[in-house]
Amino acid sequence: MSFTQESARLTDAGVLAMQSAAIEAASSMGQPQCIVIVDQSGVVLSSFRMSGSRFLSLKSALAKARTAASINGPSASIPEHARLLLAGATQGAVTGLKGGLPIRIKGVLVGAIGVGSGSGEQDEVVAQAALAAIGAEAV
Repeated sequence: MSFTQESARLTDAGVLAMQSAAIEAASSMGQPQCIVIVDQSGVVLSSFRMSGSRFLSLKSALAKARTAASINGPSASIPEHARLLLAGATQGAVTGLKGGLPIRIKGVLVGAIGVGSGSGEQDEVVAQAALAAIGAEAV
């Protein structure tokens, strides 16, 4: 019986590449965004608020990232009927809003990204661009 397992983690270069790709994608669509990247346990690795984005969107971007990391899936996959209950029970730490995606490399969860300040669709486009920048699995 083994009591350990191998793990993977994002490098600083990977985090910076994701952040840069997200900023570029948001800029190209003309929608300033708040972008938060967390590790697989929800610890913030990077947080950036683009000029012109809504400052409260930093809170929702963090919640989206932590939700995606916690469930190893898109934040929007939280069932509709459970969204308010989970948000209340976690004091807003869990959300069902679009824009939170897990970061998986070769099937291993290494973190998550949360994007907020645009429409849900814009947020997800920016998050997908960040995943593509490091060759993470598309969600």
